[in-house]
Amino acid sequence: MNLGGSIRINKCGLLILFTALFFLTYYVLIGSSTAPEYVPRDPNVVNLRKLLIGAIQAAEKGGVEVVTVSTHADFHVKSKGKTAEGANNPVTEADFKSHCVMQFGLHHIFPRLKIISEEDSSKMSCPDVKLFDLDPTVLRESLTIPDETVDIDDITVWIDPLDATQEYTERLFEYVTTMVCVAIKGIPTIGVIHNPFTQKTTWAWTGVATSEDLQKVKKTELTDRTTVIVSRSHGGEVKNISKGYFGENTQIITAAGAGYKVLQVIHGNATVYLHTTNIKKWDVCAGDAILRAVGGKMTNLLNDELLYGPLESVLNTKGLLAAYKGHHEKYIERISDYRTNKIIDKV
Repeated sequence: MNLGGSIRINKCGLLILFTALFFLTYYVLIGSSTAPEYVPRDPNVVNLRKLLIGAIQAAEKGGVEVVTVSTHADFHVKSKGKTAEGANNPVTEADFKSHCVMQFGLHHIFPRLKIISEEDSSKMSCPDVKLFDLDPTVLRESLTIPDETVDIDDITVWIDPLDATQEYTERLFEYVTTMVCVAIKGIPTIGVIHNPFTQKTTWAWTGVATSEDLQKVKKTELTDRTTVIVSRSHGGEVKNISKGYFGENTQIITAAGAGYKVLQVIHGNATVYLHTTNIKKWDVCAGDAILRAVGGKMTNLLNDELLYGPLESVLNTKGLLAAYKGHHEKYIERISDYRTNKIIDKV
């Protein structure tokens, strides 16, 4: 027995071992392209690229719940009361389930995030809610999006777990969307509108990036022909107002869902979205952000931009006008002239 023998080190073997350890460490710390995103532990700062990913996932995960409930015979429809126009304001099991996964899913990743939802978590329980981790594959690989950080106290997230609930109960699913909006210091900056039944997600981060469908959008040329899209629940009154504002030859389209209507303007199927009564800000924040990103503008009928800060009222009481900027200026001027002439006529 030779206890004093020497040990020979295989240099090639060591090189392979250290190389393997390096790549293993890199994979664990950095992660693969399909691994969940790592979220920094500082609870006071939010990475907006990661919040964009989370917002897209929240809208899509909420949409899964909306579709699942739609397969049931009973939607468990209740009423919140009547709208200002006298229409029923329903709420369903889908609204609640979508809300739970959207709000709790975002809070799972961003615990201190200020979220304002159409549905109130304090009035419901969310048992067995399906949480999610960030999945960067919701963004196409060709996108290069910066890691921009913002103080969390400057951020307010508005979610609409199910837009066009009435139409959902009527199975008019083309109007149904789930929406997420990220406002920074009250300004709508990131918007996500997802149709659960077509699986189409439209999103934008103003000044940074947009979903692929928005890159194909061609702005409608300024024209004297006006096509107004209005709520199908408002009946003849808004049609008469539209013709008063824009002329007797105005073409009027009736539809449901604020998210749906904004997208019709963006894609050139209407030149203006007009709403003449009260509307909640979770209905319009996402559309406002997306419209800004493609060169449009949304204001109340007095031409004031809407603010979406945490202390702002959730209710916009002064109507709504959404259009591309060139059209918007023209339409606001017509509305102002119409109202001025109405006042003169009364004198």
